[in-house]
Amino acid sequence: MLRLWEAAQECVVLGYAGHAERDVHMSACDHAGVPILRRCSGGSAVLLAPGCLNYSLVLPLECEPKWREVRYSLEWTMKRMCRALGLAGLRHEADSDLALHKRKVSGNAQRRTQHAILHHGTLLYDFDAARTEHFLKPPAREPRYRAGRSHADFLGNLPLTPAQIRQRLMEAWC
Repeated sequence: MLRLWEAAQECVVLGYAGHAERDVHMSACDHAGVPILRRCSGGSAVLLAPGCLNYSLVLPLECEPKWREVRYSLEWTMKRMCRALGLAGLRHEADSDLALHKRKVSGNAQRRTQHAILHHGTLLYDFDAARTEHFLKPPAREPRYRAGRSHADFLGNLPLTPAQIRQRLMEAWC
């Protein structure tokens, strides 16, 4: 099951174990009226905003018992996302990122239950990465391919319209 949506306004979303004081410029969020929310899955804090298409997949474990293995399910899902988007140079990086020419265009996370996996992520297509600098501090941990870059220098956009992204994902997952 695939669901797609886009935030109408900016919001910061913390991972399950994230710490707002460590990860977020809280005074900037407060001043700009940007809410700080928390998701049920792990991972770093993210800024959601227009220009960032979000997706969620529910993967029933009865369909593929190997999905119980975290590394396998992440790799399987990320490879399928790469194929669905069909862009030369798009790669699965770190545990759960998609990068185009070494710039992160998709961050992903999973929540697991006894019967299913919720896999969800972002797909940046017209995202103002400089805004991220304003609301998020540099991450406490970073993937090697980030190489110490700022949010603005690390994040990139897919060269696709939201309609193209939606169509490609619907063809791959539905």
